[in-house]
Amino acid sequence: PTPTISVRVFFTPPSPLPPPGMTTKEEFAAAYAPLAQELVAELTANFEMPPHAVRWVDEVLTTTVAGGKMTRGMTVVHSLSVIRGGELSQEERSLATVLGWCIEMLQGYFLIADDIMDQSVTRRGRPCWYRTQRPIDGAKEGDEVGLIAINDSFIVFSGLFRLLKKYFRSKPYYVDLLDIFNEVTYQTELGQLLDLTSQPSPSVIDLSLFTIENYKLIVKYKTAFYSFYLPVALAMIMAGTATDAALDTARPILLAMGEYFQIQDDFLDCYGSPEVIGKVGRDIEENKCGWLIVQALLRCNPEQRAVLEEHYGRDNTASVAEVKRVFKELDLESVFAQYEEESFTALKAMVEAAPADLVPRGVFQFLLEKIYKRKL
Repeated sequence: PTPTISVRVFFTPPSPLPPPGMTTKEEFAAAYAPLAQELVAELTANFEMPPHAVRWVDEVLTTTVAGGKMTRGMTVVHSLSVIRGGELSQEERSLATVLGWCIEMLQGYFLIADDIMDQSVTRRGRPCWYRTQRPIDGAKEGDEVGLIAINDSFIVFSGLFRLLKKYFRSKPYYVDLLDIFNEVTYQTELGQLLDLTSQPSPSVIDLSLFTIENYKLIVKYKTAFYSFYLPVALAMIMAGTATDAALDTARPILLAMGEYFQIQDDFLDCYGSPEVIGKVGRDIEENKCGWLIVQALLRCNPEQRAVLEEHYGRDNTASVAEVKRVFKELDLESVFAQYEEESFTALKAMVEAAPADLVPRGVFQFLLEKIYKRKL
């Protein structure tokens, strides 16, 4: 028989429990260090890892997982609270927090690899992991983690499954958790493939491939499933409400939110301050099939099109400036502002039209409040 796993309580919620929307970032953030240290401790106890390897993994888990907005992870806790009517036991709150941090680890896994593939410079206000000084004695100043980060991303990914096994193996829904994490990971990796192959050759730039249809497919698979559908689906699985009908109700709304979120992200990549968004935007230099270039191509005249053809996807400041000049001429900031208002109205209508007996509206309203007119 499978042994019963005792659940560690990571924080003591006040009594009575706060309303669903009031789980604080501080409470959620405080839960990560004990989880990470459990993974680090077993390196010596179960895997014979020497001190330098233990330190390396400790640095990976600390640097690449913590420090984000944590919206995905907190959504699990909040959604479960809403589904339960605000009444969560200490064990339920702790288990939902573990699942939330498993999503944050999945995010860390994706970002480590994504930064390498995109040759990004910063992430969350600091150098990307692959550009970080190697955390090992004897490394010279300037010795970066480099492509070792590829293996580090695998370690982070495997770590989330170790947490799932430890805390959920005795639960009747354990297989469902494994299934949805594997499914959504595959969907996201396919989205990344679509993103990276939106141009067939790095030496030939064909802007005719940057269509709104291609863009929406990339966003759906690369961002929406893991950022919006996964957190809510996990809460529904925990609550025992993840019927086909309930998931079919939630999915289109959450995927639409994911598209809205990614379009915001594309806008901030160009117009957001690196000090605020925590990274240096490089979508133009990296020839990304982003919302701004798609909108520009739909609106530009032949002369503006020629400028975009000549300069988009070129990694130099002069070309970036030319592309941004065309964006300014087309007033894409106003186009985005109009899109944001129209999309928010449409999303609210979708939520109101969805049967609340299958998925409580508070689940969706929490996410809308988090992402509406966000600046980072």
